Amino acid sequence: MTSSSSPSAGTRYWLGVVSREHVRRGVDLGIAQANHGERAPVERMRPGDGLVYYSPRTGMREGAPVQAFTALGAIADRPAWQAEEQDGCFRPWRRAVSYEPAAQEVPIDALRGELDLTAVPHWGVVLRRGLVELSAHDFAVISRAMVGA
Repeated sequence: MTSSSSPSAGTRYWLGVVSREHVRRGVDLGIAQANHGERAPVERMRPGDGLVYYSPRTGMREGAPVQAFTALGAIADRPAWQAEEQDGCFRPWRRAVSYEPAAQEVPIDALRGELDLTAVPHWGVVLRRGLVELSAHDFAVISRAMVGA
């Protein structure tokens, strides 16, 4: 995904709420996973959809606060699949993602005044869903901030 790519009709934008350490692993693997590997969230994503991750903390339910957008990408043209982790017990559903290598972390506080997401009272409660749809406006604001376009 580059700042010059243009969205096609029907493009949707997603915000995944994931710890920074899990985001970094996903970026390294070129994958997206949501809601602890549930199938339904990744099945809603389509090739070309935009994805941005917000990390509240460094670790899952623990660690230092991050409160920043931590990765940016586009869903690749590959169907969702069920992976098998090394222990064989965890079989999360995933999507392939083309991540923007130039994306830099941006604190949410730096953009709060510009986002539709944060304009509503109790907006933080929405983030507890794990994966939420973003407006095209919010995705554009976050993308510009992360890649400096």
